[in-house]
This record gives sequence, C-alpha cells and structure tokens, in this order.
Amino acid sequence: MLRARTSLSLFLLLFTIACAAQDSNWDRLVQLHKDFMALRDAGKKDPAHDFSPTAVRSRAAQLGELQSRLQAISPTGWSIARKVDWVLVRTELNDLDFRYRVIRPWARDPSFYLDFFRTLPFTDVPVASDKLNDFRIQVRSIPALLGQARTNLTEAGGDLTDIAIFHLVHYDGVGQGEPIRDVPPQGIVGWFEDLQSRVQKQQPDFTPDVQQALRSIREYHDWLVANRTKLNYPSAIGIPEYNWYIKHVRLMPYTADDLHVIADEEASRAWTFLKIAQNANRNLPELPLAKTKEEYDARVHQAEELIRSFLAENHLLTIPDYVGPQKTDAFWIQRTGGKRHFWEELQYRDPLVDHIHASLPGHRLDFLIHEHDTRPIRRDSEDGGRIEGWGFYCEEMLLEAGLLKDRPRVRELFYIAQLARAMRIPVELKIQNGDISMQQAIQFMVAKVPFMDPNLARYDLEVYFRQPGYGMNYIAGKQQIEGLLAARAQQLGDKFDLGQFHDQFLAAGMIPVALAKWEMTGNHNDKEFDLP
Repeated sequence: MLRARTSLSLFLLLFTIACAAQDSNWDRLVQLHKDFMALRDAGKKDPAHDFSPTAVRSRAAQLGELQSRLQAISPTGWSIARKVDWVLVRTELNDLDFRYRVIRPWARDPSFYLDFFRTLPFTDVPVASDKLNDFRIQVRSIPALLGQARTNLTEAGGDLTDIAIFHLVHYDGVGQGEPIRDVPPQGIVGWFEDLQSRVQKQQPDFTPDVQQALRSIREYHDWLVANRTKLNYPSAIGIPEYNWYIKHVRLMPYTADDLHVIADEEASRAWTFLKIAQNANRNLPELPLAKTKEEYDARVHQAEELIRSFLAENHLLTIPDYVGPQKTDAFWIQRTGGKRHFWEELQYRDPLVDHIHASLPGHRLDFLIHEHDTRPIRRDSEDGGRIEGWGFYCEEMLLEAGLLKDRPRVRELFYIAQLARAMRIPVELKIQNGDISMQQAIQFMVAKVPFMDPNLARYDLEVYFRQPGYGMNYIAGKQQIEGLLAARAQQLGDKFDLGQFHDQFLAAGMIPVALAKWEMTGNHNDKEFDLP
C-alpha cells in the first residue's frame, strides 16, 4: 500500500512539473508574439519612420533572434489549439522574414513612403483640438521622410515607381477612401493643395507646415520622374520566392503551377455557368441600373435585409448581437459621362454579390467577430488566404443555398465576379515572373473580364505588384475552405450541421485554413507542420 501511494505521489509530482513546464513554454510563446508585434511595427508608428540601412539591419538581426527563440520553445504535450498557435507564430516570423529578404519596400517601392501620409489631407479642417498635436507631428515629418526615401530607394522597381508617380498626380478613378467630391483632386499632390487651401482659410497657423510638406511632396514627384530611367529595377520577385511565400506563410499546398491549373478550371467553370445562366435568362429583362443615390441606398438596405433573413431562416450561421447594419463597398457616385468602374457596374444592378463578400456574411462580419477575439495570439492574426477565401466562399455558398431563386439574372453577376477573381491568378503570376508591365496587366484584365475597366483593373493590380501572393488568396482560400468542409462533413456524417460548421470556422480566427482544418478535425499531426 505504501509503495502504491509513493508511486501515485511521484506520478502526481511529475505530472505537476510537466504541466508547469508546458505553461512556462506557453507564456514564452505569448511573449515572443508580443515582441514580434513590436518588431513588425518598428519604424511605422514613430514619427521618424527610420528605414535607413542601419535600422533595417538591426531589425533583421532582431528577427533572427525571435526565430531562434521560437525553435527553443517545445510544444510537446500541448493541446492542438496551442500547437496551432505555435505554428501561427512561425508563419508570422516567416512573413516578416519574407518582407526583409524579398519585398524590402523601403528599398524597392516608392509608394511605401507615401502610405505614411496619403490619407492625411482627408482630415477635416479646422482640426479638432484633441488631434492637433498628432496632425502637426505628421505634417512636419513628411519632408524628412521623403528625404530619407531618396536615399533608401536603391533598388526601386520600374513598375513600382510608375505606381507612385501616378498616385502623386492622378485621381485613380476608383478612390482611396477620400471624401467624395464632384471633382476629385488629382492625386496626393492635389489633395495636399486642397488641404493647404482649407488650412489657409480656417486654421492659418498650420499653413507654413502644410506648405513645406506640399513642397517636399512635389519635389519627391519631380525626383522620381527625373530619375525614372535609373529607378528601373525588377518589380517582380520571381516564382521561386512566390512559391516559398505560399508554402511557408500561407501554408497552402499549392505551387504557382498548381495555381495556374486551379485558375484555368475556375475561369472555365465561371464562363460555363455564366453562359448557361444567360441562355436560361434570355427572355427576361436586363437588370436595370440604379438611377439615383436614394434608389441605390434602398437596394443596399434591401440586400442586407434579404441576406440576414436568409441566413437565419436556413440556419447558415449566427450573426452576433453586436453586428448592426453594414455599409457596402461601392458607394454611389455620378461620374462624368456616366462612366462606372467594374464593381459599380455590378452593384448598381444589384448590390448582393459584393455586399455578401465585403460586408455580410463576408469581411465586415468576419472582422467584427475578430475584434472580439481575446486570445493573445489569434487576436492579432489576419491571414489573407483565410480572409479573402471566406469572402469568396460566402458568395458561392449563398448562391448554391438558394438565395437567388427569385433573382435569376443576378446569378450572372455572381459568375462575372467569380471570373474576375479567377483571372487575378494568371495576371499576378505573370506580374511576379516579370512577364508583363502594369499597362499590359491592365489590358489583360480588361480583355478577360466582362465590365472590367482600366481604373478598377489598375486599383487591383497595384496590390498584386506591391503584395505578391494576394491575388491568389480568393480562389486558393476558397478551395481550402471547401476542402475543410468536405473533410468535416465526412468525419461527422449525419451529425454534420452547416451552420455550426460556419460558426466554428469563424470562431477559429483569421488563421491559415490549414491550421483551422487541423484544429477542427484533429486529423493532422506534428510532423505535417514540422513542429520540434
């Protein structure tokens, strides 16, 4: 009896020690994530925005230290949820490693410096008293920041330089979140001229600072133009690096070659369904465009009400009580000559397709749920494949669930949007292989997608030039979600519930779909994700 008690006591002691070790390792992982977040944001939030070679080398060395610390943290014995978080932290470090090794926007992308202040002139004037100090600091930081840019941009890509020059002096025809104007100011220079005019009239004490900022912005534009022949390094990163990113950051089981096949299949599928729908609807009237803002706003409201009631009636997912009415992405605007960009062509006919993707149950619902996530690592994670994959999945899910049974012509808009998302993959791969320029990429999209216009094409393509791997997120992410659904349905059999699946998927967080699949099915193992 004494020996049995001794053995039990020893077991309990060892168990307690093991649990303490696991908790200690978990605390180390949480702290490492905090340190990563500080490093990720280094240079962005401080007014100096120091991206000198010395500062960049120092941060790269800090990244190496974080990577060594992660390998020293053993997740052995952890729950699947905590192992998922360990892998999640590694993807964060891989993402930052990719930024320092490959993207290097401080040396390659002239727009990188514009991003720090491009929205500043959208500020209301007079500036509110609680924002005065920050506004003054931001305005005064611009000359030094752009002076630093001229020193740091040692490998500026040609197409990346053209993107910056364009936005300095042109309105892009789509919008970058600026206030709506009947005649929009021309580019960043135009908006700072607008700011200068408003400040001179309503808050003249700021005039010298705004004038100096505007002068430095014009000088930056002139410097880019004068040195354009020198600022002509490749904007492409190359397919090997692209593949590395997909595997080690997005955790997707695809290569660029795989994505080509997937995109071709998706485009063929979209064209097939579009032509079948158009044939079936050939005797139905065309969808009328909204003629006024009031009519369009009413359609958006009706679309949201339809989506909400359909989700509830069919038990497709749970909308939390804190999710109120959501705005839509394509706002109403009367353009010269009645011109419309791609999403306006779709939305003004029926706002359902992009409202589903961008608002409910897509991005805005997704991000509101994400904002309520209290987990120390997942609350900061925002995986692009997971986010865009979910938005695109929602479009097809609601279409197949019968949302459009009384709106047959609206199905055509869904297939056109599907085609647009499919064609992003081949054009992105051509961009990152250095096969086409921005202008050629614009022509490609306009030729391949109904309703596509040069302005919206440019708006999207700039993302794929500046953020390699983003264009494939929609199709590849959706396919992964469908794979997860299939695995979960086969695992649960008759117990599978679609609404419960969606709720659990959203609750997992904005993590790579492969990690959500591991957590939700429990079918992966440590070797698959190369855990130590």
